Amino acid sequence: MKRLFNFKNTRYLNDIEEIDHEFKTETNDDKTEITIYGPIGDYWFTESTSASDVKKALKDNESKEIILNLNSGGGDAFDGIAIYNQLKKHDAKIIVNIDGFAASAASVIAMAADELYMGTGTMMMIHEASTFAWGTKKEMKATLNALEGLDSSLADIYMTRFKGERSEIETFIENETWFTVDEAVSIGLADEKVEAEETEEDPEEFKNSVLARFSVKVADEVIEAFDQQNILAKLKRP
Repeated sequence: MKRLFNFKNTRYLNDIEEIDHEFKTETNDDKTEITIYGPIGDYWFTESTSASDVKKALKDNESKEIILNLNSGGGDAFDGIAIYNQLKKHDAKIIVNIDGFAASAASVIAMAADELYMGTGTMMMIHEASTFAWGTKKEMKATLNALEGLDSSLADIYMTRFKGERSEIETFIENETWFTVDEAVSIGLADEKVEAEETEEDPEEFKNSVLARFSVKVADEVIEAFDQQNILAKLKRP
């Protein structure tokens, strides 16, 4: 009996499904940048990024630093675990940037990071694996055992970063838990929040710029009134 051990998202599902697939790699000097957007796994019905794709990208790669840009709602559990292990085995320093979502299998991949950064407004989700099964009760029991073993393996991976107790991460997995960037950082699932750069304007400069605009307006009104008076004075001359 063939089983596909997938993940099932119930919250933010529409947003996740709208993520366009993108997989690309770019190597410059000692640095390789990999982008994975969209589903994880090898699917015939949609574009996706599989463990085989990542394996090819990493083959003979001798970069000292690998930067992974990640935005995915997840997909096949074992592909996610395989990609995680491919990154962990590489000699390079692994930096993961979560650009949007890192849900399900994508959150597993993110755990391979030596440095894990989440952008403002991003989220991470962890939960149980799911599958479709049919057959005899013996086959059903085998599927259940496989799912229980898989969830235990997922807990092992999250515990490499999680600051709390294993029982807590197991409950988070069972509950299908979404973490904001600040929450993920606070419990160790991410290292740092990366905020968009904002240009700060000095309050005094802002005030002066507004006052200057009104000063110019007043000056223009005075000049206009003066010109009108001159015109009227000329008209009154004999």
